[in-house]
Amino acid sequence: MRGITVTVTNTGTSNVVPLDQYISPFNIGLGCVVVSGSPTFTVQHTFDNVLDPEFSASTATWFNHSDIASQTSNIDGNYAFPVSGIRLNVTGTGVVQMKAIQAGIAS
Repeated sequence: MRGITVTVTNTGTSNVVPLDQYISPFNIGLGCVVVSGSPTFTVQHTFDNVLDPEFSASTATWFNHSDIASQTSNIDGNYAFPVSGIRLNVTGTGVVQMKAIQAGIAS
């Protein structure tokens, strides 16, 4: 997967970033940057099939990243084991960008 950037302004969630769980190694590097304001943010992941035509982010089961949860300043982290999709969840006022790069074949 080529690097992808998602941005959330004020309270809300980003679109789901689908990941390729079949790439080995699966490794994903993440970086979150507070662009402005004083937001609190969490990176979340799901094991639900995000490519299923009936998938709905609002009814999916989301888990908070073990390190990037309730953060208020720039932080990086990773996923070493497969998940189907990730998103950025922001509360408060401000702008947060999440950049993700997955190891393996570039698409």
